[in-house]
Amino acid sequence: MDKKGAVWPADIEIAQNASIKNIAEVASALGIPEEYVETYGRYKAKIDTSMLKYMEDKQRGKLILVTAITPTPAGEGKTTVTVGLADGLRRIGKNSVVALREPSLGPVFGVKGGAAGGGYAQVVPMEDINLHFTGDIHAVTAANNLLAAMLDNHIHHGNALDIDVRRISWRRCLDMNDRQLRSVVCGIGGKNGGVPREEGFQITAASEVMACLCLAAGLRDLEERLGRIVVGYSRNGSPVTASQLGAHGAMAALLRDAVRPNLVQTLEHTPAFIHGGPFANIAHGCNSVIATRMALALGDYAVTEAGFGADLGAEKVLDIKCRVSGLRPDAVVLVATVRALKHHGGVAKADFSSENPVAVLKGMPNLLRHADNLREVFGLPVVVAVNRFASDHDSELEALLGACRERGLRAAMCEVFEKGGEGGRALAEEVVRLCDEPNEFAFAYPDDIPLREKLEALVRRVYRGSGLTFAPGVKKQLEQLELHGFGRLPVCLAKTQYSFSDNPALACAPEGFRVTVREVRVSAGAGFVVALAGDIMTMPGLPKIPSAENIRIAPGGGIEGLF
Repeated sequence: MDKKGAVWPADIEIAQNASIKNIAEVASALGIPEEYVETYGRYKAKIDTSMLKYMEDKQRGKLILVTAITPTPAGEGKTTVTVGLADGLRRIGKNSVVALREPSLGPVFGVKGGAAGGGYAQVVPMEDINLHFTGDIHAVTAANNLLAAMLDNHIHHGNALDIDVRRISWRRCLDMNDRQLRSVVCGIGGKNGGVPREEGFQITAASEVMACLCLAAGLRDLEERLGRIVVGYSRNGSPVTASQLGAHGAMAALLRDAVRPNLVQTLEHTPAFIHGGPFANIAHGCNSVIATRMALALGDYAVTEAGFGADLGAEKVLDIKCRVSGLRPDAVVLVATVRALKHHGGVAKADFSSENPVAVLKGMPNLLRHADNLREVFGLPVVVAVNRFASDHDSELEALLGACRERGLRAAMCEVFEKGGEGGRALAEEVVRLCDEPNEFAFAYPDDIPLREKLEALVRRVYRGSGLTFAPGVKKQLEQLELHGFGRLPVCLAKTQYSFSDNPALACAPEGFRVTVREVRVSAGAGFVVALAGDIMTMPGLPKIPSAENIRIAPGGGIEGLF
């Protein structure tokens, strides 16, 4: 609803009323030869990975990374801005392609509802994208659970690898929020029911198989990564891998189709690759390397998105995905909203619509810290995208823009939710200028320092905390990982998305805090070490009133209530 009381149509209504082109037409206009396109109905297609070799002589486009300030319960509209920016670039005559993650069914049925943008800046077909899509996430689930089954089968049939059942680290997964499965006891059916032990499920987006899929250069590289996955440890302390169990070949076979990126389109027919969906705390939180490279090969500007705020999502894209792939962003868009800044300024969600420019200024340190990190730590040019809502007041917007000007930070108004690509023109023009600026990209830490120092670098340089605290046994875990040859891997610090710290109650820009690491795990196939901080979980639960309660089949056979 806008200030005049007009009611906006739901996202799904806008998507269902849109005019969508046949995906073969979209692929042809993008320059993809027909032999590389496998259509899934009229509006979706898989693109063969061998097309990258066909395109390798093409000039690489500019890579634009969209991230955000620290997220709030109100939501910042990062995906909406990403889609709208790609449409806006087309409006000013640029050949743009968007690259996004696939939505997980857990958040779709939980809190978020649909996850394909919003308003007049969406990717379509929206219902398909949110509900199963082309089956990639189910394939990841199957590959993950095949490995779990083969692991337990190996133990049941004599345990030739001498696996210590107390040190099994591999978990089964499910693409659904289900807190009941976080901790379970399995193998209790007697002698033929397996070996009894404690287990647990995680959501598929948190599976290392998903991370391997999204960081792989191709199918062969994916198979090698799957083989390096550590499933547990033997009684003498040596890592046991998927390749030792002979599982990686069959896992890769299950993922043969899933490794190929999915092509769809925005409401304005801008080509969109949607591929892979790792979470941005337990993994690197962005779409696949393959899809990003395709977008860069086919477009002059590739617009991609990082998960959560810049301290989590963007940091992991830059320190993990870019380190592994050699990709380098040319510009970063930092999404901010007036209501999010008011939240960081101490305003309750119920009062977000009340005019309060003072609260906006109180929340600005959060935005400025993210911007300073992107510019000073990572050496990238940044523009703030002010994602405008109908409830925003002019005084609040001016307070935000004025604070950016004082800091020498570029900002552009973004109205893509209401106006689509036309509302992204100003941001698009700013991004094009930004891409021509000098770029001194750097990582937050080098490869050749100990894992502990890498984690310290994140806490001090990116989060601006005072240091790390380790739970009992964690220092020894880090030493063991380095002893086994994992010391040069980048680190993935998994913490709450709602604060720079590991305490979600510390909003805005806290200082002087310490981050407590309670456990470390190696994702050897994906190629990083995960450090769990605070109360972060890898299997979310549903809220009291999940979005699933409002989703149903309409009388005409369509979907209702999907955001």
